[in-house]
Amino acid sequence: MLDNKALADLSYGLFIVSGVKDGKFNGLIANSVFQVTAEPPQLAIALNNNSLTCEYIKASGKFCVQPLMQSVQMPFIGIFGFRSGRTFDKFSKVKHKVNDCGLPVVTENVLAVISVNVKQSINLGTHTMFIGPITDAEVLCEDCKPLTYDYYQTVLKGKTPKGATTFKDS
Repeated sequence: MLDNKALADLSYGLFIVSGVKDGKFNGLIANSVFQVTAEPPQLAIALNNNSLTCEYIKASGKFCVQPLMQSVQMPFIGIFGFRSGRTFDKFSKVKHKVNDCGLPVVTENVLAVISVNVKQSINLGTHTMFIGPITDAEVLCEDCKPLTYDYYQTVLKGKTPKGATTFKDS
């Protein structure tokens, strides 16, 4: 028997994952981001196949991961978490730069930026997992706390969008 309540005890962070395609930028909020090896350091992410960011990463073969600060406000999360980049230019609403890898980097409300080249992707049905080595990493705020999914749900009273890896219909 599968008790989905057991999955609620898994802990996550919240991240902006961004990508580029044909000079256009997009990003989204993700919680399925994790380091899978130490030497060489590699990350894995899982994104909904219907997301524009997933499309951009498939096209470019690279992505950025940016852990959110605990002090981030819900309107900022809403820019990346509850709107589609197909109808809304998310990066026009935030401070950002382009890093040496050619990826969009948000420069507010994030702790760091980690760039990854995709070496493997796995279709998981509704989502795709991208795995690859870290090509660049920069700390943007040393004394800031990361936003956890638990804090987002219990303190900020945030909701989980339907396309998220952890969505549960309540």
